Amino acid sequence: HLRIYRTMGGHPAGRVEELLDRLGLAHAAHRRTRTFSTGMKQRLSLATALLGDPQVLLLDEPSNGLDPEGIAWLRRFLRELADEGRTVLVSSHVLSEVQQIVDDIVMIRRGKLVAAGPLREMERFRPSTVLVRSPDAEELKKLLLRGASDGVAAQSVETGHDGALRVHGLATARIADLASAAGLRVHELLTEDTSLEQLFFELTADSEGEVR
Repeated sequence: HLRIYRTMGGHPAGRVEELLDRLGLAHAAHRRTRTFSTGMKQRLSLATALLGDPQVLLLDEPSNGLDPEGIAWLRRFLRELADEGRTVLVSSHVLSEVQQIVDDIVMIRRGKLVAAGPLREMERFRPSTVLVRSPDAEELKKLLLRGASDGVAAQSVETGHDGALRVHGLATARIADLASAAGLRVHELLTEDTSLEQLFFELTADSEGEVR
């Protein structure tokens, strides 16, 4: 397979063996491709795309069908390509996986551009949430919404099904200080990073909370 595409593209003769080694397929070079697992086929497709040593690589759902080990390998491999100075474009619906590897995102909804830019800048549209578990949850919720004498209060506080509070607009240190000053108990205080999936729904929701 690789030798045919190498010949068609006029690529260097040693390129096939080089890519077989790099993609971890050297041990299977003698096997028919129809006996390959999904992960091996994905690696073969990557090897084919890399025959010409491209500076721009466009991948559509590259982690589709991969097991956890294969996904972890793919993350490392794509990061290596980017660190070499290449541009790697990844199209995927698995947003949790995309968030693990990308530097910049382009969000498209029904053919229209929703947002584009560095991931860290996009995350400012939905600040991190602080998870708080407390035996005094109701009193703490009122306190966080009211704030202290300086007028700084939480933007919103949601009570989850498990009784935990999810606080928006206050840092963990601020929440801890307010609880301590009021003599309220806190058993857990944890910053929850914004997921790309949450960000997507935030940016594509209309005023009634429905996804456009």
